[in-house]
Amino acid sequence: MTFKQTAVRAAAALALGAALIPAHATNGYFSHGYGIKAKGMGGAGVALAQDGFAGANNPAQSAFAGNRYDVGVDLFMPERETSRSGAVMGNGSSKSGSEYFFVPEFGYNNVINDQLSMGLTVYGNGGMNTDYKHGNTNLFGTSDVGVDLMQLIIAPTLALKLNAQHSVGVSPLIVYQTFSAQGLQNFNNSTYTSSVGSVTNNGTDSSTGLGVRVGYFGRLTNHLSVGASYSPKINMSRFKKYEGLFAEKGDFDIPANYTLGMAFQVTPAVQVALDYQRIEYGDVKAIANQHTIAAGTKLGNVDGSGFGWSDINAIKLGVQWQANDAWTLRAGYNKGDNPVNADNVTFNILAPGVVQEHLTLGATMKLDAASEISAGYMHAFNNSVTGISKAGAGGTENIKMKQNSLGVQYSRQF
Repeated sequence: MTFKQTAVRAAAALALGAALIPAHATNGYFSHGYGIKAKGMGGAGVALAQDGFAGANNPAQSAFAGNRYDVGVDLFMPERETSRSGAVMGNGSSKSGSEYFFVPEFGYNNVINDQLSMGLTVYGNGGMNTDYKHGNTNLFGTSDVGVDLMQLIIAPTLALKLNAQHSVGVSPLIVYQTFSAQGLQNFNNSTYTSSVGSVTNNGTDSSTGLGVRVGYFGRLTNHLSVGASYSPKINMSRFKKYEGLFAEKGDFDIPANYTLGMAFQVTPAVQVALDYQRIEYGDVKAIANQHTIAAGTKLGNVDGSGFGWSDINAIKLGVQWQANDAWTLRAGYNKGDNPVNADNVTFNILAPGVVQEHLTLGATMKLDAASEISAGYMHAFNNSVTGISKAGAGGTENIKMKQNSLGVQYSRQF
């Protein structure tokens, strides 16, 4: 592989990233997994080196992934609904529109020599996305209500083999995120916000930041491999158009997260993987601050209302079976904490990221000695949270969500 060829493929990945429209909201607003193979195994993948998504899963995997690229797309289908009863206004239910999203992702890996490997991963997070027709949600404003958060992450990767069994890696994270909000006119005044005019209906704003992910990968025996990755909180530039909505004048950082995992070769044909992930939403004020509008705390301030999300843990269990030379079959289960509690239902009408349990299926078919095609399906079971309204309308509110996704990925070794 020449430098020119590497540069061309990296440019192609960046071009793909420019078109990426992430909309996942499974473990909070993080995807349940990255790469179709991991997604078919409940998201487990930190201790597997089977594709080019090291920058999202574990940078150290790059040292063992070989020369390859993987191009995939998910059709993500969330269903979100809210209802209110016992209120002085707006009793009833409303279902969010915008139920279909195409979510591309790209992975590339290149072995430089016996010790060094490099790669590039392009992926996304998101899912704080809703689109309610004006009606039930008229406690927010005078028009259709909704928000849209999208995050694009470009992760170049460098991995070093310490010896034949162990490696370490690092991925600088180049992050671009966008946000828009509409229909929140009732809070765009000096009673509720510190920045009137910067709460709602200001179009799409963007924000950038730089972070890092580090990782370790080890093949402890012929049957057992382990992995770990960590990304500290990413400090993002502020959403200036919405400095009157998010705490700390529009600051919306990406929370620290880490994953520990193992993969065990049960038989020559069957492998089981288990990951533990923690996402520290509680350290980002715009996400974690409690809903206190009714108490007079102004939006946009350091202590301004947020979504009240707490840190979450997720367990990801997956199995893959090489049925024959052509086919590999997968299944998985993902159980994550619900970051939303009953005290913060009102604000989370805008972002009802409450799903917890996921079942997944997947398969890979070899096309020839160098190429294959993979597919993955995910179902997140319906979950709901009910709480007393905090917006002055009285009564109780309920939010609920369920999801499906269906993805396909083409992979080629070179």
